[in-house]
Amino acid sequence: MKRILVVDDEPNMILGLKDNLEFEGFAVATASDGKAGLAAITGSAFDLIILDVMMPEMSGFEVCKKARAAGVTTPVIFLTAKGEEIDKVLGLELGADDYITKPFSLRELLARIKAILRRVEDIPQHQEDEQDVQIGLLTVNFKFLTAYQKKKAFELSHKEFEILKYLWSHRNKTVSRDDLLNDIWGYDEAPTTRTVDNFIVKLRQKIEKEPDHPTVIITVHGVGYKMII
Repeated sequence: MKRILVVDDEPNMILGLKDNLEFEGFAVATASDGKAGLAAITGSAFDLIILDVMMPEMSGFEVCKKARAAGVTTPVIFLTAKGEEIDKVLGLELGADDYITKPFSLRELLARIKAILRRVEDIPQHQEDEQDVQIGLLTVNFKFLTAYQKKKAFELSHKEFEILKYLWSHRNKTVSRDDLLNDIWGYDEAPTTRTVDNFIVKLRQKIEKEPDHPTVIITVHGVGYKMII
């Protein structure tokens, strides 16, 4: 049974989501503020986190940032009453996997939850995935979501692992920004291509010897990116 954590300061929202998600067969834990949510995230294992943005004690953005810094790679869906693009971009760049604006339909939320869980489960588990692969300065294992630099554990977000996995699976081939948006984020209200570019910049800082002169993830101007291995 998949475990979902719901973090929201609205009691009616928590109750409604808990009841409906349990009806769909999920095990659901809840927290009513950001501080309690972070404690739950870092103290237990979940398959997915639903995280409100505007909360007392600590915002959802800050919770996500601290969780990612602690090495938590669990997929995150942000809930917020805000709909501005800048908020969506910020949330996704902090490591969220999806973003849904209140008010929303339960059907839409369930579809997004199932899509994320399906993408995580559908990552091919070939023998190659069980082995460490060298990508620039990082040694990466996609099955266990671990990364090392000179045998020292190195932090990558869940989304960064997904992007690296996609580029690795298509190594030595050009992939467009739209390919990355559709296949990694995979929903209608996708972030802009600028978000993709920002993720690539951050990955280069972790894998390239000279991030300003990349040789592993190169830009194919006017199209997208290519991983050279």
